[in-house]
Amino acid sequence: MLTQDQIQRHLARAAEVAREAADAGHHPFGALLVAADGETVLLEQGNIDSVNHAESVLARNAAANFSSQELWSCTLVTTVEPCAMCAATQYWAHIGGLVYGMSEARLLEITGSHEENPTLDLPCRDVFAHGQKPIEVVGPVPAAETAIAAVHQSFWKTR
Repeated sequence: MLTQDQIQRHLARAAEVAREAADAGHHPFGALLVAADGETVLLEQGNIDSVNHAESVLARNAAANFSSQELWSCTLVTTVEPCAMCAATQYWAHIGGLVYGMSEARLLEITGSHEENPTLDLPCRDVFAHGQKPIEVVGPVPAAETAIAAVHQSFWKTR
């Protein structure tokens, strides 16, 4: 798994990807695929739409471009805890680690019942617990959560 310094750096970059997605008119979510060395970013992905979330698109692209053996030693780093769809896509793509900055529950506090973000209250750890392989999860990361939450608060109040 990543060191604390690597976690902070990669979450900061994922937050930049999320801001870029928001600037392009998409919901502010960003994800990275980090190689086994903890330094190399193999893929970056911002949110596209309500069924093409940053994490699920990244996981599908990763599965199309890397072997499951390579992916098992990689880490998906994302701004917000993956929803059930994204967690399942990560699981099936064989990405062995996950780091997220802000919890899905905190996102729900920010968005409320916004029709563009009907949050599923199903923690990713619960999704992974029903699988047959152990996905290592780190998150939420309090040091990154404030900055990530600020992007969402700003974005969702204008929707």
